Amino acid sequence: MNVGIAYADKFKQTWLKLEVPDGSTVQEAIEFSGLLKQFPDVDLENQAVGIFGKITKLDAKVGEGDRVEIYRAITADPETVERRDRADDSD
Repeated sequence: MNVGIAYADKFKQTWLKLEVPDGSTVQEAIEFSGLLKQFPDVDLENQAVGIFGKITKLDAKVGEGDRVEIYRAITADPETVERRDRADDSD
């Protein structure tokens, strides 16, 4: 079955299309893709994963045409990031 694997770090976005055995899990598809070797900083135990933007578990089964995504942790605290002055945008 054909699936896609998507991941982006600060410098590079990766989108891989590959064929995995029927009944593969999200984790198996990620491992089969070789992405973990390409990005050794990916930690599946601590990073969220999803299918088409919906968070899922590593043991979830993938389906034909699914896009498996590995999400990075948020690196900026929204409470401390400077906010743009919306008043300036209305001119």
